[in-house]
Amino acid sequence: MIKILIINPFGIGDVLFTTPVIRAIKNTWPDASISYWCNERVREIFENNPDIDKVFALSRGDLKRVFSQSKINGIKKLLSLFFKIKKGKFDIALDYSLDHRYGLIAKLAGIKRRIGFNYKFRGRFLTERIDLDKYSGKHIVEWYLSLLKFLEIKPKESHLEIFVPKKDKEAALRLLSEAGISYNNLIIGIAPGAGASWGKDAAFKHWPAENFACLIDLLHDKLGAKVVVLGDFLEKHIAETIRKSAKNKFIDLIGVTDLGSLIAVIGNLRLLIANDGGPMHIAAALGINTVSIFGPVDEVVYGPYPASDKHIVIKSSVSCRPCYQNFKLPICQKNKECIKSITVEEVFDAARRLI
Repeated sequence: MIKILIINPFGIGDVLFTTPVIRAIKNTWPDASISYWCNERVREIFENNPDIDKVFALSRGDLKRVFSQSKINGIKKLLSLFFKIKKGKFDIALDYSLDHRYGLIAKLAGIKRRIGFNYKFRGRFLTERIDLDKYSGKHIVEWYLSLLKFLEIKPKESHLEIFVPKKDKEAALRLLSEAGISYNNLIIGIAPGAGASWGKDAAFKHWPAENFACLIDLLHDKLGAKVVVLGDFLEKHIAETIRKSAKNKFIDLIGVTDLGSLIAVIGNLRLLIANDGGPMHIAAALGINTVSIFGPVDEVVYGPYPASDKHIVIKSSVSCRPCYQNFKLPICQKNKECIKSITVEEVFDAARRLI
């Protein structure tokens, strides 16, 4: 039995982009054992995936937080992770980290084949690599799948996958029921935050909260929708701004759900309206219609996947977008015009088309 370790330390959307890789491996080698090395925030996605045998949830960012509190605990966690990976006796590592440190650990752990992207010469510990300056010209899923050529695997299908356990489905139904929402209601989700993996720069992806407030009023008054606002507890301030501006009530679930129940709530929506970020990709993986709002990021590379009539991307025609290039966001010279110039009417019309 071949044993494979997939390495991706990034956010929700990014790890979902690797699910077609998992499916392609399983379609080719049904008996393969696949493990996943990710960050702590996304571990539930893979703990609930029946194709994943083991999850190692500790990224470099997670370790930084531990080290900032206790160097001893940081060293203990790092060594524990290393010996667990070594004990796994993996044959192959598919490394999507773009960071030589993950490749080094894989090498020291005895993984003979280490396949990945050589970005800025950070692929020095890889045995097979594709040179990379940036992801452009095609969706990042297609870039991720391209590494499978080294394994002579040709994907037969390509779509994101996410699995929702019964307990999370039940938790989501309880939350919605307690909020006065029934299955017969037109339930539209709003994700006014997202982009947590960008840290302080996440705000550059965010359509103004006041616009979301106006949109909620239109969805309520013209479509009779029940609107559910979703997000991480760190985005509570966005919900408060919306609450002050919206004339109609909405169901505020920001900070109420864990990742599992968030995924399950999104699975009950007719439509999700979201900034570029994890919730939008969760909806795409679940087959839920989306209207996504893109500012500095190229939707060709990072948009809903696969592109279809179920997903409408709203973007502006500002000449400087997309400005996020080579994994860097330049200093904005136009006060976020690319995202601010998108009107409430544009987003509402797109939503109405998908209902």
